[in-house]
Formats: sequence, structure tokens, C-alpha cells
Amino acid sequence: MIDSLVTFVVGLSGGHAALAIVLFTLAVRVLLLPLSIRQARSARVKERLAPRLGQLRKRFGRDPQRLSKEISALYAKEGTSPFAGILPGLAQVPFMWLVYQVATHPTALAGQYLLGAPLGHQVAGVVANYGLISWPFLVFVVLIALIALVAWLSSRKIRATLTAEQPEAVRKVLPLLPFGSVLAAAVLPLAAGLYLLVSAAWTVGERAVLAARPL
Repeated sequence: MIDSLVTFVVGLSGGHAALAIVLFTLAVRVLLLPLSIRQARSARVKERLAPRLGQLRKRFGRDPQRLSKEISALYAKEGTSPFAGILPGLAQVPFMWLVYQVATHPTALAGQYLLGAPLGHQVAGVVANYGLISWPFLVFVVLIALIALVAWLSSRKIRATLTAEQPEAVRKVLPLLPFGSVLAAAVLPLAAGLYLLVSAAWTVGERAVLAARPL
């Protein structure tokens, strides 16, 4: 099944698996665009409600159940949910799983490369087969560096949206989440790393566009 899927998708891209992964990633992100718009709206609502949320936490901080109920009711009045911000990330899980299955399939990406680096290999496999001083390893290094750069930009954007009313743990953890893609790219096959790079870059650009437009 995986072989047939890869053959079909790669065939649509003229036989280039790397291009197929890029096109697949872009198609996924376009498909998830409504969720991303909802996420952006939720972020704006959360920013507007920050003072009232702070008041609720002070008033009901010792009663977590009542606090949760009051916060949910406040968001409901605005037509959104506290969990709307994580929907795009959760919705990507099945697609990321599919890319991982393809990338780790024994024959699906056999003979497929990105700038000379095998798409089905991890960093450890590239080092074992080509060595540290090699072009395929350099491709991996550049890819991971680009993912790190995009993660840093995303982290800055997240940090700029945090407010003093949010719990300190949240303000510390949220800016670090984008860097999870860097760790993932270091252990996943190159094909999955390419997916992460394109998707993360899309996210940064998408946030910039949505932040500048009325929703």
C-alpha cells in the first residue's frame, strides 16, 4: 500500500520524491487553513480577554473546577475555545505519521535523494554510510540549521504574544515548543525533516499574514 501511494504521489511530481514531499506538505497546510484561521482568531480573543482571564484566576484560583467552568463560559461567549490554538498541530499528526511511514518503509524511497542525500536515511545512517565529511551529511546539517532558524523565528513570535496574566510555566514552555522540530529532524529520516521544514516555514508565514489581516 505504501509503495503504491509513493509511486502515485512521486509520479504526480515528475518522479522527484523530494518535490512530492514539498507539494504534499503544501497541500496539507492548505487543507488545514480553516483551522489555522480559527487558531488566529482564538489568539486574538485570548489577547483581548487577558485582563478578564487574570481576574478569573485571582477570584477562582483556589477552585480549579470553577475556574475552568468560568473560562470555558467566557470563551463560549466569544464563539471560540481555549483549545482552538492547538487544533492545527493535532490535525497534522496523521499526515506526519504517513510521511514517517513512507520515510521508514524499506523500499518506498529507495533511490530517492534530496541534493544527493538519501531521503530514507537518518543522520546516523548517513554518517555510517558516507561519513561526517560528506555531501549527504552536509545536506542534513543545512536542513536542520534551516529548521532551527524557522523555529527561532516562530519562538520569537510566540514570545511576543504572551501576556503577564498567563501562568509562568506556560510563558516558559510555549516559546520552546517550536524547537521540538529540530530534535525530531535530528532523529527522523530526511524525508520527514523536509516535511517539518516546509510545514514550519508555512506556519511562520501564515501567522505573519493572518496577524496583518482582519479575521
